[in-house]
Amino acid sequence: MSDLAIIENGAMVVEDGRIAAVGPASRVENLSLAKGARELNVQGRVVMPGFVDCHTHLLYGAPRLEDFSMRLAGKDYEQIARSGGGILSTMHRVRTMTLARLKAQAQRELRRMAECGTTTVEAKSGYALEARGELRCLRILKSLDGDPIGVCPTFLGAHAVPPECEGRPDAWIDHLIENVLPAVAAKKLAWFVDVYCDRNAFSLPQARRYLGAAQRFGFGLRIHAAQFEDLGAAALAVEMGARSADHLEHLNRASIPMLGRSQTTAVLLPGSVFFLGGLKYAPARALIEAGAAVALASDYNPGTSPVWNMQMILSLACTQMRMTSAEAVTAATVNGAHVLGIANRAGTLEAGKQADFLVLDASDYREICYYFGANLVALTVKSGKILRRAAEGESHGKTSG
Repeated sequence: MSDLAIIENGAMVVEDGRIAAVGPASRVENLSLAKGARELNVQGRVVMPGFVDCHTHLLYGAPRLEDFSMRLAGKDYEQIARSGGGILSTMHRVRTMTLARLKAQAQRELRRMAECGTTTVEAKSGYALEARGELRCLRILKSLDGDPIGVCPTFLGAHAVPPECEGRPDAWIDHLIENVLPAVAAKKLAWFVDVYCDRNAFSLPQARRYLGAAQRFGFGLRIHAAQFEDLGAAALAVEMGARSADHLEHLNRASIPMLGRSQTTAVLLPGSVFFLGGLKYAPARALIEAGAAVALASDYNPGTSPVWNMQMILSLACTQMRMTSAEAVTAATVNGAHVLGIANRAGTLEAGKQADFLVLDASDYREICYYFGANLVALTVKSGKILRRAAEGESHGKTSG
């Protein structure tokens, strides 16, 4: 994770939306395919892969400002949920909003993400918590792929227990397995299935049963694990060959070597800890030293992590979880691509891959992590198409002092 394979004085040729060649400028500029190409001179700047944000709750309708006010008044996540806020408050909005308004909300966030350098994003359903609404959300997410960035949909029907099944979580899991999973699979609306296994969410036996059914339908598996309490969800992810175990703030230290030996990626989400005012971040350093694959993601959602700027996530990873700048870049690009199963076409700058890249208003990649809260992206390119070009003289938050 520390080897970024940096090319000083490099050059890249893009043709038909893909990288045709990349390497030292002295070699690439002499290739026949470079002759007559339109030149984009970014001398003195950093060119790097676009961010792959592998964990978001993109489609939510409206921000949870009442939750925010309650949190500032001293209520915690679980108290807010018991007061009528949290996931169920977003559920009511998503169920009642028109398709056009929901889609417009998601498109706005995708544009904001692109402006900050994200070129591919995973997006979960899970706020409708009814069959019809979940399918509608997944159809919206599928329709947004490529508008303007890549969207990889995940079915998170097991996000919370809806009011219709209050006190009966097993009944909701049964309904998902018997009625909703088959429909999602038949219509090919999701790449992955996720489950929230934690205190005041779904139990370990419920998660096991649900993911087992999803696996039989051919979905990739993901799991929200140990955000507030370690119920053994990370161990379950490894046992079932899940692509990722996400959050891990309260991961039992005994589970770290197990993740290090596995093919399951630890997806860490420092934005939610920061926004909730928490002090316990996921054990990134210990995971990396144990050999675990670590990815970073925004966890973009209206309740606990309303941040679309992956640069802020990289900064938090360095300052709060003691990752190096190089490890953070790797975790937010190629490792995120591996989680989504798209590392063959995204996450690195290599010949044959999609031309998904950024030009930074920076001379050193470490500036991404150093200037926290800033946007250093001067240019975002997705499949060879320029999505974001910074205005001449645009400030990116650098100050003297």
